[in-house]
Amino acid sequence: MPLRTAVFAVALERFGRSSILDLDEEQIRNARQWAAPARWPHTWVTGGVSGRVSIREATFPTRDGAERPVRIYSPIHARGPLPIVLFFHGGGYVLGNTRMYDPLCSFLAKSIPAVVVSVDYRQAPEFRAPTALHDSVDGLRWAHANAESFRGDPSRIAVCGDSAGGGLAALVCHAAYDEGGPAIAHQALLYPCTDATQSFPSAAEHGAAPVLSAEKIRVFTEHYLADVVDPTDPIVSAYWRKDLRGMPPALVQTADLDPLRDEGLAYAERLSDAGVPVRATNYLRTVHGFMSFPGATTIGEQARYELLSELRRHLNPTRLTQIVPVGDVGAAKA
Repeated sequence: MPLRTAVFAVALERFGRSSILDLDEEQIRNARQWAAPARWPHTWVTGGVSGRVSIREATFPTRDGAERPVRIYSPIHARGPLPIVLFFHGGGYVLGNTRMYDPLCSFLAKSIPAVVVSVDYRQAPEFRAPTALHDSVDGLRWAHANAESFRGDPSRIAVCGDSAGGGLAALVCHAAYDEGGPAIAHQALLYPCTDATQSFPSAAEHGAAPVLSAEKIRVFTEHYLADVVDPTDPIVSAYWRKDLRGMPPALVQTADLDPLRDEGLAYAERLSDAGVPVRATNYLRTVHGFMSFPGATTIGEQARYELLSELRRHLNPTRLTQIVPVGDVGAAKA
């Protein structure tokens, strides 16, 4: 892998956020609060937060009576109604938060332009599967019903997520199809978790990979599934759904040095076999999580532009939109 990525991976392991391997439940709750500071040199790695986007919090009701937050990113100077991107953050269904994704979500909001609604779903081990999925679906329904309140267009909705959030985005598409809507125009799955069995070759081939290892995946899975859900149940593993016909067009991005590589590519292949339009890109010489640290890779800017292009194309199907220059991606030149 490139030197900058190797150095970043070592620094993250030694000095970054806590590893799931070392955390008890109280420490997990504390670790969820972490987000990279929005200042240099952190922004060189993560990208900056766009000043052309307003960020606010709201809440939505869940099916079991709870209230969950959403973080809403709105482009300041774009006229509405705007397309909506539902975003689901990563973290193994255990860690992570919406604030961590301010750089990426503000980039998408500014550049598409669109309103990005990032869903703060409940996490394990306090809430086992399928609570995260149910919260994600409820967040989609809330955004669709309340689009007018944030200048959104309920007829143009996409879903996007990375890692565990990518898996949730795929499963939200399943639920929306099965339950008769809302209609989803596109799904962008970034190095997604689609197979909780970890049975594809890359799981062993890159079991000792930086950022995400096989042992970390095992611990995340134990927290999320415990003995409640079988890992082949399509309520947690998108790959194992029998019929994928009718799913929205998809972008699937994977990292070549990632235990999740093959399950992401296999899911893309199954979508294609079911007649779903798919663009699948496996980024070479990079690791899991690259969309969150574009400056520490040689492919970060390209991956962001691909994501932007695919979301734009499907959310604005009847017109060409001028590309907005990206000055705050933060990705260094190769």
